[in-house]
Amino acid sequence: MHMTRRIWIQIAIFIAVSLAAFVVMSLGFIRVPSFVFGIDRYTVTVELPEAGGLYQRANVTYRGTEVGEVKEVRLTDSGVEAVMSLKSDIKIPSDLEAEVHSQSAVGEQYVALLPRNATSAPLRNGDVIRRDRTTVPPDINELLNATNRGLEAIPGDSLKTAVDEAYTALGGLGPELARFIKGGSSLAIDSRANLDALTNLTDNVAPILDTQTDTSDEIQAWAAHLATVTKQLQTNDTAVRGVLQNAASAADELRQLFDRVKPTLPIVLANLASVGQVAVTYHPNLEYLLVLLPTGTEAIQAVSLANRNTEQRYKGSFLSFNLNLNLPPACTTGFLPAQQQRAASLIDYPPAAAGDVYCRIPQDSSLNVRGARNIPCVTKPGKRAPTAAMCESDEVYVPLNDGFSWKGDPNATLSGQPVPQPRTGTPGSTALPPPAPAPPPIAAAEYDPATGSYVGPDGKLYTQANLAHDASEGQTWQDMLLPPK
Repeated sequence: MHMTRRIWIQIAIFIAVSLAAFVVMSLGFIRVPSFVFGIDRYTVTVELPEAGGLYQRANVTYRGTEVGEVKEVRLTDSGVEAVMSLKSDIKIPSDLEAEVHSQSAVGEQYVALLPRNATSAPLRNGDVIRRDRTTVPPDINELLNATNRGLEAIPGDSLKTAVDEAYTALGGLGPELARFIKGGSSLAIDSRANLDALTNLTDNVAPILDTQTDTSDEIQAWAAHLATVTKQLQTNDTAVRGVLQNAASAADELRQLFDRVKPTLPIVLANLASVGQVAVTYHPNLEYLLVLLPTGTEAIQAVSLANRNTEQRYKGSFLSFNLNLNLPPACTTGFLPAQQQRAASLIDYPPAAAGDVYCRIPQDSSLNVRGARNIPCVTKPGKRAPTAAMCESDEVYVPLNDGFSWKGDPNATLSGQPVPQPRTGTPGSTALPPPAPAPPPIAAAEYDPATGSYVGPDGKLYTQANLAHDASEGQTWQDMLLPPK
């Protein structure tokens, strides 16, 4: 058969391409120089207590990356030696541990190199990893034998029940279990990445645990109280349900209440702010009133104490109604004259007289002991004054007289009389001013009940019709309190 030149050229090109492909596969993929001649590779021997299922051409990994393979597994007098062929371009620290693991449950063992640090010298050709730094997985045969012995120890019926219950419990939960296992793996990976922080937490968790130990009594008390509250909630379940069911309507009513008081509430709160400032200023006084409140309540209750738990037909209060009128006499010093005072029956409200009108007698006088002159000054303890201005100033209260002689209109508001001046005298002198003239005597006259006629102090005859028996008006006790028309 005669082949043309073109065919010979095509055959030559095919042979050249095939040889090039074979060389690339031999050098790049099959790595014939490395495996056959040992180029760019070095060997390290690992001493193992047993083979553990390791076989020739098993993978060798460093930090999860494949770095070589097991070249030979041979028996020794003390165990097993595995010769590893490692890549020369990857520097592996010599201070490490070698562990044999399985990639799956059916085998496929590999050697994992786990460095202890990154500062030791790299492995070299001929190095040996001693047995004390190597581990192998447990023998699967022993595990299966132990499992078989455990299963044989369980009665058949019980084992069937356990399998059935396990199927009932886990049946159909494959995705959830897979997600659980995957989450556990992610947790382990994250824990590995944050190993320093976890180690620090473990080392420093002791003080926190000590505080829990020291407060164990408080925690037990809190748990007991919580149990009591829970028990009460369980006992009053109906009431709690009622509260929850009616909470919406109650909240709606509360909202409507707020809507109704919205126009006036700011004014009330503003006024309460003023009241609050006064309460803060008079805090000692309010506190003293609260201290006296129980005593006052006891005094009020003592009125009926003697008749308590008795069978008396007519019960009364043991309280003296002796009013002691005009004992001591009323204070008139510092007020307007009687001619300028208004009748109590008038109901209009003209402007008040200018100035301060109060009982102006000595503060230690027995008259009107609860008068304005004895009001304690809150901001200046120990000082008493009738007005806030006098309390806040350095002015000292000065009485007009001893209270037994009348002196009115001290501010000259209506009568035009001059403002009284303090008593004068030498320092330390206790001399009193001359007594004021006695007030004029009160005139009194007898009248005729039949006609209401009487003779006045001036000797003239007067008649008041409402004093007669046949008068049609002015015969009640209220009329006695009203001024004459």
